[in-house]
Amino acid sequence: MYQLGKKSKKKLEGVHPDLVKVVERAIEITEQDFTVLEGLRDIERQRELVITGKSTTLNSRHLTGHAVDLAPWPISWEWEGFYPIADAMKTAADELGVSLEWGGDWKSFPDGPHFQLSRKAYP
Repeated sequence: MYQLGKKSKKKLEGVHPDLVKVVERAIEITEQDFTVLEGLRDIERQRELVITGKSTTLNSRHLTGHAVDLAPWPISWEWEGFYPIADAMKTAADELGVSLEWGGDWKSFPDGPHFQLSRKAYP
């Protein structure tokens, strides 16, 4: 069983409590260790990500603490590492009754590290 490290826990500060619970449960049940890359971010960071092409919006759920970016540990950008994390996150969200979306399911701009609370359930 894996657990969140100090840096990952720090990066969850300011993130919606329901999403934090999902991440904490997912790390307990995942087959792939992971780290938290980012949680809450400010508009300056978001602008930087849009300028560099790593995001397409200034209306990110990260700005309100409704999104997190997770990556396999040790860090790898290969898609194979994101699928078990997504499975654990989706399972944890279902267990906890939290409406969760994975950026890896998006058709126009797939984003493997990105998980967010749905806008419908969490406006």
